[in-house]
Amino acid sequence: MMTLPARNGDRPTTGPSVPHVQLSQNSPARITEALKEWMTTSLPGTVIRPSEVSEPDSLAFFLDGTPPPPGAVLMPPRLTAEFAHVHPDGSLHLTLSTTDLDALVAAGWGERHPLYSPVINVVMLYGPRTDDELDVAKTVIAASYRYATGRTLELSPA
Repeated sequence: MMTLPARNGDRPTTGPSVPHVQLSQNSPARITEALKEWMTTSLPGTVIRPSEVSEPDSLAFFLDGTPPPPGAVLMPPRLTAEFAHVHPDGSLHLTLSTTDLDALVAAGWGERHPLYSPVINVVMLYGPRTDDELDVAKTVIAASYRYATGRTLELSPA
């Protein structure tokens, strides 16, 4: 189970339906670019492609053809390939185990997608606003990667 500090401040405003977007407290461009750079170089066994479910400018991460572990439900429509995508505003949608999802929501770092269900396992991770929040985002992404691949991602200390 991932351990997260409580997020500072109020939760950002998000859209109540599809498309599910973050409307306030967006990531500064520098932080969003650092997040994308880290993800493109730190998630072995993944492929970057256009998202199957998100807006065209999102950066999406898919498994490289290896099936997810038994019981893992990734993003629709296939449920076995795309496990995370970064929106242009720096927020992410990703898949998590129910235990990690509960930790994410309880600590104030994200929320369930409006269509969330046992077969639509999509949660929003709010866009990081600072370098410290970027480190928290990496922890959450590493948990999503572990859920999708069954492999642990070693994070470097900041």
